[in-house]
Amino acid sequence: MTTDLVRLNAVTHLRGATAVVSEVSLALPPARLTVLAGRSGSGKSTLLHLVAGIMAPSRGEVTVGGKPATSVHDWAQVSLLPQRPALAPELTVAENAHLPASLRGRTPDPELLARLGLDALATRPAHDTSLGEQQRTALARTLVLSPAVALLDEPTAHQDDEHVALVLSALTTAVTDGTLALVATHDQRIIDLADTLLPLRSGRLEEEVQAR
Repeated sequence: MTTDLVRLNAVTHLRGATAVVSEVSLALPPARLTVLAGRSGSGKSTLLHLVAGIMAPSRGEVTVGGKPATSVHDWAQVSLLPQRPALAPELTVAENAHLPASLRGRTPDPELLARLGLDALATRPAHDTSLGEQQRTALARTLVLSPAVALLDEPTAHQDDEHVALVLSALTTAVTDGTLALVATHDQRIIDLADTLLPLRSGRLEEEVQAR
């Protein structure tokens, strides 16, 4: 029987008096591509931040591997790709992408940069790359430790069709290898690949769709 990796139990998150997320309950197993879909302001990014432990819910509980999400601070357990890449500009593309592995004394996958079309840019400083290249570098950093949970906020942003294909391939490879990928996106190409679709409207979860 599959053990759920991420659980949200009646989670509400308030911004002032406004509920950005309202009474959301979820149970998410590993090795799935799960998509949060909805308009801007529907609560997608907030849910990712709650699972990442960056935010604590106003009410309810978020757990990862049975522990409160706010106590999990391990790139190999939970890794977040924010909407903005947040790279260290003075470090090279490779140094940024491999940073979590370097901090843990682990050898990164030598093919990861090539799979994301970044191998030719490996020694270039991050500040000397395009926004799309920075986003793919941040994605490589998110996946470099093969995390149990990868939280991805619009991972195909700023990419042309060729590089979208590389991003989608990297996502499907990560899921095949056992990662739970929880993706907030408007991109129909990712939605079409989803194992599970979670539609959000005004912070509330609508009926879950088992896509595959």
